[in-house]
Parts: sequence; structure tokens; C-alpha cells
Amino acid sequence: MSTETQAIFSAWSLPFGLTITLICVSAVYVRGWYGIRKMRPAYFTAARLACFLSGMAVLWLAIASPVDGFADVLLSAHMGQHFLLMSVVPPLVLLGAPIVPLLRGLPRWMIKTLVGPVITMRWVRGAGHFVTGPAVAWLSFNLAFLGWHLPIAYDFALRNEYVHDFEHICFLTTALLFWWVILHPWPSRFRANNWMILLYLSLADIVNTALSAFLAFCNRPIYQFYISGPNPFHISPLTDQVAGGVIMWVLNSFVFLVPAMLITVRLMGPSGGPSYAGRYMEANPGRSTLSL
Repeated sequence: MSTETQAIFSAWSLPFGLTITLICVSAVYVRGWYGIRKMRPAYFTAARLACFLSGMAVLWLAIASPVDGFADVLLSAHMGQHFLLMSVVPPLVLLGAPIVPLLRGLPRWMIKTLVGPVITMRWVRGAGHFVTGPAVAWLSFNLAFLGWHLPIAYDFALRNEYVHDFEHICFLTTALLFWWVILHPWPSRFRANNWMILLYLSLADIVNTALSAFLAFCNRPIYQFYISGPNPFHISPLTDQVAGGVIMWVLNSFVFLVPAMLITVRLMGPSGGPSYAGRYMEANPGRSTLSL
């Protein structure tokens, strides 16, 4: 291990608050998963449990592990961190169908007095339906992606810890909305997007490609933080920026285009159609989360 890497690991300290929070969320999910699995073993499989817990582990790796220290000195590492937050954690979490397990895992008194009254409010349900619409989810995701990569916003976030935390929250929440439209975690109401979802993914890939290509082919470093900040690995800011652009380009394009190809194959095949969750919701349109 190089001296520079050792220095980053030495400077790292475990963020207890965030770590305990992720452990508690995972414990609530596991408790609820065991409960709902007794009723729906065919849907709440061990694979869904593994997906959700993997999502929590990757989230911890991205923002609570020494990876965050590398992201402070290398743009390429920062792009990798953003990739984990926006393209790895959200799909894994949503593949775990987290809504019902998280609700069932909470203490009953909390559901009755706090959570239940809130989520049954008409305006809350309306707001949830609105933000998970394809247009709103796509715009939120891509505006956050582009906006936080503007030099003025990017440099400001890196120089202010709380702003940087808010940036990560924006990435994670908008990415959850983006992937929600694609995965429709049960028991959300299925929307038969059919071929539209291919356009949804393709346009997101175009946005990603435009920003990544700009970073990769720009002939000067655009982020002042990496020009004037610490450079323990002695990598030129421009070389680091090119590497970051390539990482973002290749990894995000893979994540967008592979699902697009799989969806195309499914839609063209004889068994094409809604997912299990979609078929269930179409057959049970009045089923509520709390009744489970």
C-alpha cells in the first residue's frame, strides 16, 4: 500500500451516526421481510433480501468508508462515488421491494401513531404519484446530475461539508425516483410504459454521454478544487478529469443500455408484458400497503 493511500486510511474515521442509521434501516427491513415472506414467499425471496442489504452495504461503502477520502482528492474517485450513489444503490434497494418490509418492520405503535396517518393522507399519496411519474423522475434525476456537476456547484460542495452531504442526498433521492419508474417495486401501482421506457433510458444515456464526453475531451481542468487542492497522488488534474469522464461514460452507459436491451427483448418476446408486481397491482387495484 502506497504512503498516500495509507494517509487516507489513517485520516478516515468511522461515521457512527450514519453507520448506525444504515444498520437500523437494514434491521427494520429484515424484520419486515421475515414477516411478509410468510405470506408471499414466492415474491419476497432471499434474492430480494440480498439485494436490499447489498444496497445498504454499497451505500455505506460510497459515503462512509475511506472511498470518500479518495473522492476528496481525485475527481475520478469522485465520479466512481457518484456512480455508486446514482446507478448501483437505488436499483439494488428497489429490487428488494422495500416499501412493505420497511413498514412491517417498524414497531406497531409507530405505524399507528406516526407513519400510518401520514401515508394515508390524500395529498401525500398524490405527491408520491406525481414525483414517480416518468417525466418528473427523469427531469429530477438529470437536472440533479447536470446541476451538481457545474463547476460552481461542484467546487462549492467540495469546500462545504454540509453542502456536500446535501449533494449526495439529491443524487440518491432523485436516482431512487428515476429507477422507481423502471422497476415499480411492489406494491406501487404499475404503469404500462412499454416502449416509452426505452426512450426514458436512452435519453438519460445521452445526457450522461454529453457530460462525460465534455469532461473527457475538454482540454483543460474545469474544477478549481482539484487544481488548487491537495494532490497526494501527483496526478495532473487534466489526466484525472479525463479518467473521471471515462469512468462516468462507460459505467453509466452500461447501466442504462443493458436494461434497455433486456426490456427490448422482453417486449419483443411472446412472454412480454408487465412484471409480477405490475400484474398483481392490475389484479388488485385497491390493495393498500397498510393492509399488508
